Amino acid sequence: MQNFLNLCKSTIGEEFVLIDVEQQAPYLQDWRQRASGKALAILRPANTTQVAQLVRLCAEYRVPIVPQGGNTGLVIGSIPDLSGNAVVMSLQRLNSIRQIDIANSTMTVDAGCLLQNIQTAADQVDMLFPLSLASEGSCSIGGNLSTNAGGTAVLRYGNTRDLCLGLEVVTATGEIWNGLRGLRKDNTGYDLRDLYIGAEGTLGIITGAVLKLFPKPRNFGTAFISLHSIHHAVSLLTLAKQHCHANLTGFELINRLSLELVHRHFPQYQRIFSEPSNFYVLLELSGYDQEDSTHQQLEQLITAAIEADLIVDAIIATSIAQAKNCWALRESISSAQAKEGKNIKHDISLPISVIAHFVDDASSSLEQSFAGCRMVTFGHLGDGNLHFNVSPPIDNQDDDFLHHQAEINRIVHDKTDQYKGSISAEHGIGTLKKQELRRYKSPVELQLMRTIKQALDPNNIMNPGKIL
Repeated sequence: MQNFLNLCKSTIGEEFVLIDVEQQAPYLQDWRQRASGKALAILRPANTTQVAQLVRLCAEYRVPIVPQGGNTGLVIGSIPDLSGNAVVMSLQRLNSIRQIDIANSTMTVDAGCLLQNIQTAADQVDMLFPLSLASEGSCSIGGNLSTNAGGTAVLRYGNTRDLCLGLEVVTATGEIWNGLRGLRKDNTGYDLRDLYIGAEGTLGIITGAVLKLFPKPRNFGTAFISLHSIHHAVSLLTLAKQHCHANLTGFELINRLSLELVHRHFPQYQRIFSEPSNFYVLLELSGYDQEDSTHQQLEQLITAAIEADLIVDAIIATSIAQAKNCWALRESISSAQAKEGKNIKHDISLPISVIAHFVDDASSSLEQSFAGCRMVTFGHLGDGNLHFNVSPPIDNQDDDFLHHQAEINRIVHDKTDQYKGSISAEHGIGTLKKQELRRYKSPVELQLMRTIKQALDPNNIMNPGKIL
């Protein structure tokens, strides 16, 4: 392989072909510190042409490629296996914002751009790029596209797939497909863009994208609401859609334990209510009126919810600081869980109409099989996405509990399938859920996916071992 590495060095420069183990280390550890891999080299190209040249070399020498952006993925999809045969293709140096077209409401970017930098660039021209994730300061847009990331504003703006008009992709044979068209209507054959979005780098490497921009909202309304049950939360969502229409931007569900963990591990955040409830909803509206109509809408909604006996209590944020505190409580749940100890995570989606029944049913089944297990249930109720996580009983050792992960996954995922849901809502499949995918996808679906993989990556060098 020395000749291959020498050719890589001559293509992008010796300093950008990382061979040293210590230099490689940050690229080989997954985000949750659960798995690590080995690599022949870390390749750090500077532009799309260099990516294509490197892919052609990899194809010639049959070297597997693991594309990597910010390496913030949650399903062990962006690190290599332990064989040491693969290279990691890091796109961190592809970080330019190529063009902002205000008239077309689009921004063309390199795949390695950090999500937060894209948000800032949009804000500087008085526009909005609405994708928002807890990892937005670290994750790249290429990774967001490769996993079809969701976030907190899907209810109004859609997933990453819905926010992208065109792509630039280096194929598995090293050709460059320039699909950077900022068109909202284009019916010229198969939608190649949608093949690569959500493919987790198994079909090609996304190097650029045309993203949708939106007018920046002029006013916001934020409310934190306590409820007796998740059934009331689902009913409140229906009521909020009726009252708030297109202004309804976010509708986040938080169960009691989720909030308790945040207050335990992040006491700097102000408590909202003096008395605990079983469930909470963080609701956000955004509008474009010159006069702030969002607060009026929120007041009317809460009044209607009280009259319908749906809520226990509610606060409407009266300042930016109060609104930020509300969102800090929601965004700190995952970190609080990590501080509490190890847990078994599930990223699932369900029809909104059955979510409450699923939570009751699955929680009951888990309690029967694992007495004392603690449910940390939160997520984007507005679009049907739950993070349905299971923590060990208080007196149970984390590692002992984790030995039951396969059994717990089976209960949760079987129930998800029973209620016609998906075992992966916004995190992808990677290696973590590859075996689970085989259990829940039909033979027809799996064969269609294998056919696409074989057609676009005949040498199986693009992120092999992931998804399929």
